[in-house]
Amino acid sequence: MALNVLAFTFGIMGNIISFIVFLAPVPTFVRICKKKSIEGFQSLPYVSALFSATLWIYYAMQKDGSGLLLITINAVGCFIETIYIVLFITYANKKARISTLKVLGLLNFLGFAAIILVCELLTKASNREKVLGGICVGFSVCVFAAPLSIMRVVIRTRSVEFMPFSLSLFLTLSAITWLFYGLAIKDFYVALPNIMGAFLGAVQMILYVIYKYYKAPKTDDTEKPKTVPDHSIDMVKLASTPVSSELTVHPQTHGGGDLEGQMEKKVANQIQT
Repeated sequence: MALNVLAFTFGIMGNIISFIVFLAPVPTFVRICKKKSIEGFQSLPYVSALFSATLWIYYAMQKDGSGLLLITINAVGCFIETIYIVLFITYANKKARISTLKVLGLLNFLGFAAIILVCELLTKASNREKVLGGICVGFSVCVFAAPLSIMRVVIRTRSVEFMPFSLSLFLTLSAITWLFYGLAIKDFYVALPNIMGAFLGAVQMILYVIYKYYKAPKTDDTEKPKTVPDHSIDMVKLASTPVSSELTVHPQTHGGGDLEGQMEKKVANQIQT
């Protein structure tokens, strides 16, 4: 009984956090809609997430009602991810649009149809859950690995512009919650991919902190060489200006003139005497 309460608690928490994860890219797509351009964003994470959600719904339907919490959140995920993909295709350039449609057709339509046919025709009801569970684990790993392309961009450009911290944070929390949910219901297929999800989410947050706050000392280092030539140039200009000649004249007009006058007076006095 305690185990069921624990599983239900983690399942509800997983639904709430996963819903926030699905909504995390909203600012990104608001930006895309305003600028009417996808800029450097990619569609692979959203296409993969849609495919994974449909697979988990199919897997949960094989669990005789015990997968209700998996069905609810993944149904919401399918709806939200579809909106993202439609917006992406709308504002993408021709090359990105064609690439997205190809992946969407091959993976989400032909791929999913092939999996259903194989599972329904070539597997027995008793083994179907295991086969689907293995497939879900494989593609869930792909979903968690999809941000690796963004991480590569972050490392190459030293910019976190296209990797929001909020998304990385909630992906990590979601993975941890579903990991405990899988352990609570003793479902290996639910728990396993979320171990990798928690790890990759933590790596993304570390990269964000590194490249978000690494820029400040770097810009200071780049600014210092610029200030040195400026000062050296000013010193050269000062050395070549008429001010320097005026400085050399002053001792002659003031100090030098008074000394000569005193000497002349002494010589005149000696002659008179």
